Amino acid sequence: MNKEDEDVFVKPDEQNQACSGSAMERKDFHKMEHFFLHSNEVNHINREDYDKIELLVNAAKAFARSTYQCVYIIDYFHQDFIYASDNLAYLCGLEPEQLMEAGYQMYIDHVPDADLQMLLEVNKKGFDLFNELPVGDRLDYTISYDFHLTNGRHSRLIHHHLTPILLSDDGRIWLALCTVSLAATDEPGHIIMQKNGERSYFEYSTLRHKWEKKEGITLSETERDVLRLSAQGYTMNDIADRLCKSVDTIKACKRNLFAKMGVKNIAEALFHATNYQMI
Repeated sequence: MNKEDEDVFVKPDEQNQACSGSAMERKDFHKMEHFFLHSNEVNHINREDYDKIELLVNAAKAFARSTYQCVYIIDYFHQDFIYASDNLAYLCGLEPEQLMEAGYQMYIDHVPDADLQMLLEVNKKGFDLFNELPVGDRLDYTISYDFHLTNGRHSRLIHHHLTPILLSDDGRIWLALCTVSLAATDEPGHIIMQKNGERSYFEYSTLRHKWEKKEGITLSETERDVLRLSAQGYTMNDIADRLCKSVDTIKACKRNLFAKMGVKNIAEALFHATNYQMI
């Protein structure tokens, strides 16, 4: 892309080469560099393209007002956030202005070391897999995973979803929409990449350090009904009445659901079914 200098932003790493700081600052910057890899290096975004993203930011703000989830947008060219909902800042014990200033430093400051290492691994392996996908399909994929976020002495396990919303001319992720909610699981991980509308998905194994293709679970109509009604707050007896089945049948259905999904309770089952596009 041949553009005059005044029409193209300068890359953040070029601006930072002349910067100096303490050993700790250099260490943190080194970690931040690991989030912005060569495999997703975005080299050129025109100023006129940035002039058009206000609509996206306003849409994200509207979405944040309508959901309990935390919402933010990553800019992989400028290597920071262009929007973050206030509740994400409060989740970390920060003021909104502090979070926007911190950007990716938020992960370094508020994610435990073990989980941070997992995030760095997932970040690298995720981009490696993403770059193998057909460019025309890349906006249809999301990646999700669970990790701890700390606020002082308090730690919460969160579920993080990342969806690309704009690509660079060569198919790299320029802007990505992220959502954060409390995880229904009890440990970090559960790393999947999935195409919208497909039951199959890629799952990343942190033990084998590779992606594995998985076939999605198919639910019966009764199983889907039980999940939907449970999500609406109906009791076991209510569900049995509405489906014209015995309570014992509904109990057996739930047991089969839990075994099929590998979960322990209805909250995990609902989370699993939603996350893996089963309902």
